Amino acid sequence: MDPAEFRRLGHELVDWVADYRAGIEDLPVMSRAQPGEIEALLPADPPVKGEGLADIVADLDRVVLPGITHWTHPGWFAYFPANTDLASVLADLVSSGLGAQGMNWQTSPAATEVENVVMEWLRRMLGLPDTFSGVIQDTASTATLCALLCAREWTAGYGQNRGGLQAEPHPLVVYASDQAHSSVRKAALLAGFGAENLRLIETDDAHALRIDLLEQAIEQDMADGRRPCALVAAVGTTATTALDPVEAAARTAQRHGLWLHVDAALAGTAMICPEERWMWQGIEHADSLVLNPHKWLGAGFDLSAYYVRDPEHLVRVMSTDPSYLRTAQDGVVRNLRDWGIPLGRRFRALKLWFVIREYGVEGLQERVRRDLANARWLQAQVDEAPDWQRMAPVPLQTVCLRHVPAELRGDETALTIHNLTIADAVNAAGRSYVTSAVLKGRQMIRVSIGAQATERRHVEGVWAELRAAAGEPAVVSGEPAAAGSPADA
Repeated sequence: MDPAEFRRLGHELVDWVADYRAGIEDLPVMSRAQPGEIEALLPADPPVKGEGLADIVADLDRVVLPGITHWTHPGWFAYFPANTDLASVLADLVSSGLGAQGMNWQTSPAATEVENVVMEWLRRMLGLPDTFSGVIQDTASTATLCALLCAREWTAGYGQNRGGLQAEPHPLVVYASDQAHSSVRKAALLAGFGAENLRLIETDDAHALRIDLLEQAIEQDMADGRRPCALVAAVGTTATTALDPVEAAARTAQRHGLWLHVDAALAGTAMICPEERWMWQGIEHADSLVLNPHKWLGAGFDLSAYYVRDPEHLVRVMSTDPSYLRTAQDGVVRNLRDWGIPLGRRFRALKLWFVIREYGVEGLQERVRRDLANARWLQAQVDEAPDWQRMAPVPLQTVCLRHVPAELRGDETALTIHNLTIADAVNAAGRSYVTSAVLKGRQMIRVSIGAQATERRHVEGVWAELRAAAGEPAVVSGEPAAAGSPADA
């Protein structure tokens, strides 16, 4: 494809994306495609001769769009926000167009230095102390793996350069709450700790880590000849956005010599609002932390922000130094290949740079505060509705609820079927999309607010749909809970 053809098709595809975003509210949020339906629209064999892209827009409409679940839809209340701001879309276009590889400084100096600056911008936006240094990873799962690898080597005295974990005299143990994200277990397994050395600690009524039980588990492991290594604290768990007590966790970690990693994948974005930073009080004591600007902030997937207090330790754990990668500038620049697992690195920082410049700190704060206010409004509705039960506090933007009519109280099997039926009915209607989860044996419905296009009327709409699916009138009342403090479950 020559530049002239690229220009023509580029304009056509930009128009297609713009039209898609402009009309997205008219589409059903969840794809209605059945398994195998999209595959059946494609030929089994590749074209023998190039056919060009003259019909690509028509094929996007025919093949791709029916199989898309619309994460940027204003009726998106499923899983977590995954905002891909149009500024980020343009940044991805530029990044792909440049084709830059940021494995070290010399391969594309701008890829390194723009990332250095925007990660420093983000650090300041979050109110993190200057003892933290940041780097972009692809996902929080990768960042958590990096954290546990660093914890392993910190505890083992860089045992990877000797016999590795196989040579350790005592098994190393990782601790997290029973509400921790699945990536914590995955990282512990991949880092070689083994399932038998992962402790998932029971949580309290607000679904946060119980420090007393953590202390007991550590003492028992030491008595059994194991060596405590790492603690992962969650600020905003996946199921309920519960808040582990970071400050208390930090004291325990310091007392027992554990590496403290904080998973704030979703919640971290809220910290750009100073009034929300109570949620991670004590964060300055963490050894590492991760948040995902590709969720709530607006930088398109994939872009995770990973911060560490000891970048030299990270580099020592992650670095390789083959002769073909050495350059004359190595002693005075960052080579970001040594700050994570992959060697090759896309120019992801452009997405964050574009988004922050487009909105500014105040504009991004305004969007977060809107979503928090909408969640507190919905919390008030649930709390005032006689047959609805809120399953968790609402410190962030996710409201966990279920319908408990009088005739089904005490029958968890019937309540499970009833609430799954409600969620299915809402999703089938196509205007909104919610997801279900099981919380400590009880079925619930999660309403995760935070899509960029979601306004109060859309939150009112999903509440009306939930009540209608439960056979109730959709009456709204009540006031939002007070901002800046957790609400009681």
